[in-house]
Amino acid sequence: MIRIACLSVSLALGALASLPDTARAQEAQVAPPTALAQEAPALYRMLDGLGMYEIIALMGTENTRGGADLEEQLFPGAGGAAWRATVAGLHATPRMVGLFEDAFDRDAVSPDQIAIVQAFIDSEAGQRVIGGELAARRMFLDEAAVDAATEDLMAAIAADSPRLDTLQRLNSVSGLVDRNVSGALNLRIAFYRGLIDGGAFDNDVPESMMLAEVWAQEPEVRHLTVEWLFSFQLAAYAEVTDADLETYVALADAPAGRAVNAALFNAFDEMLASLSYDLGVAAAGFIVGEDT
Repeated sequence: MIRIACLSVSLALGALASLPDTARAQEAQVAPPTALAQEAPALYRMLDGLGMYEIIALMGTENTRGGADLEEQLFPGAGGAAWRATVAGLHATPRMVGLFEDAFDRDAVSPDQIAIVQAFIDSEAGQRVIGGELAARRMFLDEAAVDAATEDLMAAIAADSPRLDTLQRLNSVSGLVDRNVSGALNLRIAFYRGLIDGGAFDNDVPESMMLAEVWAQEPEVRHLTVEWLFSFQLAAYAEVTDADLETYVALADAPAGRAVNAALFNAFDEMLASLSYDLGVAAAGFIVGEDT
C-alpha cells in the first residue's frame, strides 16, 4: 500500500535475479500469524491487509534467487549448494517476518491512525489499489514482465500520460524516491560492513572509503529506483480508476498515511539492513574459503 516499493536486497546490491517466464509467486510462502497477531491484533490486521506479509515473502524469493548473481560476482563457482542453502536460510519467510515485526515501532502509529488506514483497506477503492500492487509484485518476479513494464513507462512518457502526474504527486507526498534511494544505499553499506566484519578483505577498509564508494553510486541507484518505481506503479494501477488513485494520494498525504508510511519504511529498512549485513558476512566466508 503506502510503502509501495521498498526495494529488495537484490536490487539494492545491483544483483537482480534473472527469472524464467514460468516463475510463480506461490514459490514465496507467507508465514502464518505471528505473536503480533495476539499482541497487537489491529496493527497485525492492518499490516496483513496492506499485503506486507506477502510482500516480505516475495522479497525472500527475489533475494534468494539473486544469490546466484552474488556468487558469480564475488566467488564464481565456489558457493554451490552450500551458498544457495545459506542464502535461502537467511531469507526464510519466518525469519524475515520476525525481523520486520521486531523493527516495527508500535508507538509510531496511533490506534486512530491504524483505524483510518484500515478503513481504506476495507473500502472498494483500497481493495483495488492494494490488489493491484500485490499482483504487480507477483508479476515482477518475472524479469520479462519488468522489461515489459519499463517499455510501458517509456511509452507513457512519450505520450505525456496524465497518470504520470498523479503518480508523481503520490511519490512526492510519500517521499518514495528519496526513501528508496537512501534505503538502497544503506543496504550497500550494510553489505560492505558484513564483508569487512566477515574478513573478506586482507587490509582494513577505512569507513570513509567505503562510504565514498557507496555514495558515488547514488546517481545510478536513483535512476534505477525511479525507473523501477514508475514502471511498477503503472502496472499496479492499470485497472485502478483516477478517482481511486486520488483517494489513495489523499490518504498518503494525510497524517495517518504519513505515520504508517514512515513506520513501514523504518521497519523494512531495518529488516533489510540486517539481511544485507548477514549476507555480507556469509559471502565473506565463501570469499575467504575460495582464497585458501
